[in-house]
Amino acid sequence: MPPGKSTPSTTAGPIWVRYDLPAIRKAVTREKIASRGPGIWRWRELLPVKDDASIVTLGEGLTPLLRAPRLGAALGLSNLFVKDDSLLPTGSFKSRGQAVAISMAKELGIKRVAIPTAGNAGGAMAAYAARAGMEAFVFMPDDTPIINQFEVSLAGAKCFLVDGLITDCGKIVLAGKEPMGWFDISTLKEPYRIEGKKTMGLELAEQFNWKLPDVILYPTGGGTGLIGMWKAFNELRELGWLESEKMPRMVCVQSDGCAPIVRAFEAGEKHAKPFENAATIASGIRVPAAVGDFMILDAIRQSGGTAIAVEEKQIVEWMKLGGSKEGISIGPESSACIGAAMSLVKSGWIRPDEQVVLYNCGTARKYPDVAPPRVWRIQKDKPMDWGMIGK
Repeated sequence: MPPGKSTPSTTAGPIWVRYDLPAIRKAVTREKIASRGPGIWRWRELLPVKDDASIVTLGEGLTPLLRAPRLGAALGLSNLFVKDDSLLPTGSFKSRGQAVAISMAKELGIKRVAIPTAGNAGGAMAAYAARAGMEAFVFMPDDTPIINQFEVSLAGAKCFLVDGLITDCGKIVLAGKEPMGWFDISTLKEPYRIEGKKTMGLELAEQFNWKLPDVILYPTGGGTGLIGMWKAFNELRELGWLESEKMPRMVCVQSDGCAPIVRAFEAGEKHAKPFENAATIASGIRVPAAVGDFMILDAIRQSGGTAIAVEEKQIVEWMKLGGSKEGISIGPESSACIGAAMSLVKSGWIRPDEQVVLYNCGTARKYPDVAPPRVWRIQKDKPMDWGMIGK
């Protein structure tokens, strides 16, 4: 089999893409990949698309890895980094997964796609489907942020608001497969979104000069990013591209308003029970039942990591802390990771000198109603009160 081509399998559960890694090792080096232009498609040999003509791109990747010394100092960390995926074309890490999923759909001749979404995945799918000339249907909870609704509609997709959660949206997409003839691009209902998310880990390895960090904090809903990174690290290790055998400890971060993975991890279970009455302002991690729950839990445990639920009521304050300390637009999902880092440093689980990456999965600008701005009004015809301004 040519290097970089996926080997499909039939299974009742999620499909896992495998590659002929020995062939890839002979065909390309990490130095060759580094010499290519930026973006996720520089990793062509480790992605499943066969024909370059099938690639659907909006210029996604390479996103910056930023040192965060002031936020780190506030958390008690001397080596804190933020991997900032808020700068991707659709404002979140969902660009990675949808770029590869839609490219593969194009290669397979698919013309109509559908997705249940908590917000950002739907916006990304709509954008890439438009780029590919596909018909798109997006189903989201009726309280999904209005900006997500706007971007879906603006991209020409049909947007449906559902009285329920993302799991209820998923049931509609599944039920419509036969009568509507669409392809389901739900999380782990097809194998290619995870391959796009895998590039998160590939980029991190390259940016850290092929030595992985000690800890990665990741906000977890459906979990494809966490699973994808762990897959990437193992593939890189098998390729012999890593400079150290050390693997990062993966931390699953959830809100105490929706923490099914945390509960399962703490109970030592392989699968997570659905989380009843799920509620969090971090809509991207409001996933009461993840299809890949066992894959998330396996990655956490294999890495020596942990799962932690943070206080829902503190998320807005952590958003403000991240933005005011570093100027980075950190969405509510990833802001939960700030609280997780604070807690794990305090407990001693993370040492102050460890190299820690906080994954910023999306921009705070998509959530204007979550943290209303603090502003002062000035009357143009009244004398300025400079003392008030300086306070």
